[in-house]
Amino acid sequence: MNPLAIEIQRLSKIYTSSSDVLALDEVDIQVKSGEFIALLGPSGCGKSTLLNLIAGFESPSSGSLLVDGAKVLKPGPDRGVVFQEAALFPWLSVWDNVIFGPKTQGRDKKDYEQKAHEMLSIVGLENFKDHLPIQLSGGMRQRVGIARILTMGSKVLLMDEPFGALDAQTRLSMQELLLSVWQKIKPTIVFVTHDIDEAIFLADSIYVMSARPGRIQAKISVEFERPRSVELTTSPAFNHMKLDILKQIRH
Repeated sequence: MNPLAIEIQRLSKIYTSSSDVLALDEVDIQVKSGEFIALLGPSGCGKSTLLNLIAGFESPSSGSLLVDGAKVLKPGPDRGVVFQEAALFPWLSVWDNVIFGPKTQGRDKKDYEQKAHEMLSIVGLENFKDHLPIQLSGGMRQRVGIARILTMGSKVLLMDEPFGALDAQTRLSMQELLLSVWQKIKPTIVFVTHDIDEAIFLADSIYVMSARPGRIQAKISVEFERPRSVELTTSPAFNHMKLDILKQIRH
């Protein structure tokens, strides 16, 4: 059995302002090393809040949150975050964006430059390394963001609806690319989405969250064989699972 990469027990988050808002309530999640999970639920259910807690951007109000057995106290290079909009430096080339992290950390060029070339090749951007972000499409910019995190050596990828702003065709292409990258490198991925098809197509396990306060309503194992192709999304078994999850969310 793979060791646990992420272990969350009875995690709650309360935002305090003029009145207390319970965003997450008693969340329990266990993610094995190299596992791909999806957090699925309606808008406002706390999916992004949970991702921010794992990233170390926020602190839990109660409960336990461990990554590789250590308590999460702050952000760290072991946990890379991909947002809906690629957070690239517009004045830097693709290459300089990808190597920015390890370069600023003072790491040896031999360590990170070879890895950067590998990651750019894996995401299909080796021939675009001298381009500026403005010269790239939305999907290509997201590829740069993924390559940058993998070059940093992040073992955990936290992805907050990274393909939500893309058109349908580009989105599907990016989903297939992400699966290809994951198959080759096997990082642990926590993927936030409100798209049922996307969750089923990508994940090993889907955690269905309830409306606020966010609770884990169900954990669903996705048993479809890998590697997966787009044809899977038209199969009766896929549509049957989609209907079951839709009922869970509506409930």
